[in-house]
Amino acid sequence: MSERPARPVALVTGGTRGIGVRLAAVLAGSGYTVAVCGRDPDRAERAAAGLGNGAIGLAVDVSVPGEVHAAVSTIIDRLGPIDVLVNAAGVRDQRALPWESDPADWWRTVEVNVRGVMLMTSAVLPGMITRGRGHIIDLGSGIGFRAEPRYSAYSVSKAAAFRWLDNVAAALGADSSVRVVNVSPGLVRTDMTEQMWDGTDDVEFGPSEPIETFVRRFAAGELDHLHGRFVHAVKDDY
Repeated sequence: MSERPARPVALVTGGTRGIGVRLAAVLAGSGYTVAVCGRDPDRAERAAAGLGNGAIGLAVDVSVPGEVHAAVSTIIDRLGPIDVLVNAAGVRDQRALPWESDPADWWRTVEVNVRGVMLMTSAVLPGMITRGRGHIIDLGSGIGFRAEPRYSAYSVSKAAAFRWLDNVAAALGADSSVRVVNVSPGLVRTDMTEQMWDGTDDVEFGPSEPIETFVRRFAAGELDHLHGRFVHAVKDDY
């Protein structure tokens, strides 16, 4: 086993593309050694190489329990205890009316966006509780709080993921030293959002700076009063 860096450790799922790769860079720049997870091993290694500071990249399907537990064990062994978890991995379903959706595609969206969050949190949280510290950030969406019939699985999954975090926060209690939050980044331009809103919709993409600032501040313990909340990084005053 190699010598562990004397830095706090952050794990970012979905950290090889989109918002996840930006958040991994923010945490690396804030002094964390970052582990990034994605489904493509080469992409994960390249993402980690770009971060420096001893970052590592791992190929992980967050919906598969064995892969999640193996990844968390590897990170702890190579880097040390995980101080910050960012659940940024997510997929969307193909645009269709709810009853015309392909069942396999619909359910795969729920598996990644809900089961993935549940599995990764369940693998990391006990260690945080034992050590008496930690921060978990789930990337949510305002779509989870309104009907979006063109992407019903994505809408349902984001609503369910928030309710999962709500239950985790309630179980931890208001005075817990482990803090969790669900945060919407707003409509940031990524490969996924460009595919969802493909020019046929009147949408306006916004900057990524609000979610980057939020994650940096929450990870640093500056926003612990938001424990258990859903927050919109662009619209809310926190």
